[in-house]
Amino acid sequence: MKSGLLSKLAFWKSSNATGDIGVFVADSSLWVCKPQKGTSTHVITQIPVTKHNWNQAFEKVKDQFGHVRMQLVLSYAHYQLLQADKPNVEPAEIAQALIWAVKDMVSEPVGNIHLDYFESSIIPSAKVNVVVTSRELMMQIVSACEVNGLTIAGISIEELVLRHILPNDNMAHMMVAHLPQQELLLMVVKADEVLMQRRVRGFNQLNNATYQELQQQIADNLSLEVQRSMDYFESQLRQAPVASITIAADGDSSALANLLGANFNQKVHAANHDGISGLLALLALQELTRGDV
Repeated sequence: MKSGLLSKLAFWKSSNATGDIGVFVADSSLWVCKPQKGTSTHVITQIPVTKHNWNQAFEKVKDQFGHVRMQLVLSYAHYQLLQADKPNVEPAEIAQALIWAVKDMVSEPVGNIHLDYFESSIIPSAKVNVVVTSRELMMQIVSACEVNGLTIAGISIEELVLRHILPNDNMAHMMVAHLPQQELLLMVVKADEVLMQRRVRGFNQLNNATYQELQQQIADNLSLEVQRSMDYFESQLRQAPVASITIAADGDSSALANLLGANFNQKVHAANHDGISGLLALLALQELTRGDV
C-alpha cells in the first residue's frame, strides 16, 4: 500500500486550492510546512490545538495559508500500528475482516475503529501491518478541513513518511526516531519498504537528556534495544544485517549517534533537521510531490 494511508477519508476535492502544505497532526499542535515561493527553503509554523478543537485549529490554517491542498501525517498519539494475521478473504473484504481480527488488541470500540493496512513485498508473510485509528477523530478532522475549504490529498503516519529519510537501495537500514513524550520508534527499511517496526518505552524524555545522561546510561540502554531489533531482524525475518543506523530525534542527537557508533560496526549518524515535528511536516509536504498520495 502506498503512503497515502487512510486517504479514502478525503472524500471531496476542492477546485480552488491556492498552494500545497504539509501538516503534522501532533497531540496538541499542528505543525505546518510551506515552501518559500521562489526558493528551495521551507517555513515551519506551529498552530496550537486547544482541547482538541480541530475546527478552530484548521480555521487558523485557512487564515494563514488560504484554501490550500494538504497532506496530513498523524502523530503516533492518534493511531496504533500492529501486526495481525492476513484474513483469508477476497482483497475487497480484507479491511472489514481485520476489524474483527484486531478488536481485542486495540482500545477503540469496534464501532469506532477506522483502519487500513500495508504489507511487505520483500518478506513473504501471513501477517499484515494494521493501522488503527478513531473513526470519530478522523471525521472531526475531515469535517474541520471541509468547513474551512481545505483539501486533504492524503493522510499518512509517522512510519511511512520517515522511511523516506533512509537510503532507497537494496540494503536494509535502521532508523531510531523519537518525538518528545512519545515512545521510541525503531524500524528497518529496505528498498523504501518498512520491514520491521517496534515501539519501546522508557525513552520519553530522550530529547531532554544531557550529554552526561546519554553517556552514563541512556546510550547503553538504547544500544541494547537496537541490538534486540537487529537480532530479531536477522534471526526471525532471516535478513542480512542492516547497513546503517540513522537517529532522528530532538536534543543532542549527534552526541547520541557518536555514543551508539562506538557499540556497532554499522555507521551511525544523526538526521539533519531543525526539529523532529517540523521534519515530519516537511516529509508530509514532500508526499505531495512524490505522488504517493
